[in-house]
Amino acid sequence: MRKEPRDNPEAPLDPELESDLGPEYEMRGDRLMADLEEAREEAARNLEAAQRVQAEFDNFRKRMARDHADAVKRAGERIVSNLLPVVDNLERAIDHVTAGGDQNDLLSGVEMVLGQLLDVLAKEGVEQVDPFGKRFDALKHQAVGQREDLEVPEGTVVEVYQKGYEMHGRTIRPAMVVVSTGVPTPGD
Repeated sequence: MRKEPRDNPEAPLDPELESDLGPEYEMRGDRLMADLEEAREEAARNLEAAQRVQAEFDNFRKRMARDHADAVKRAGERIVSNLLPVVDNLERAIDHVTAGGDQNDLLSGVEMVLGQLLDVLAKEGVEQVDPFGKRFDALKHQAVGQREDLEVPEGTVVEVYQKGYEMHGRTIRPAMVVVSTGVPTPGD
């Protein structure tokens, strides 16, 4: 005969029944249900905490992406604001020639504007590479031709068609050069 669970789980048990049940006493259904409910509550708290942490991380990631985009925009604005005086000076040079100004003055002015432009680039970490007279380096130079020149060792840059540029030590445009096929280098 099956006995129904007690209505009041806190009511004292018959001591003889408790001793007869022994370790099985803890396996009662009411205790298991309480443990199960406690585990469910803990799981719900952990889920809520995990969801909160996930939401905070998502917000952090979005904020970092937004801050990065803003920093890139500000960097572009800084470069443009530094280039605007260069544009102004080029416009003045054009106006000078249009008004019938002296060509020597124009050349001098354009050279100054070029210097101003190179200064802006240098502030951004850009360096001009002029390898004339140096040993050819395939990582920094692009050979567009060869020329026999017995005055310099083989593999020396003897003409630069276009200067190269590096930014923070990394080549962003290789120099276009002509390389000597002249005298073999010592040790070859």
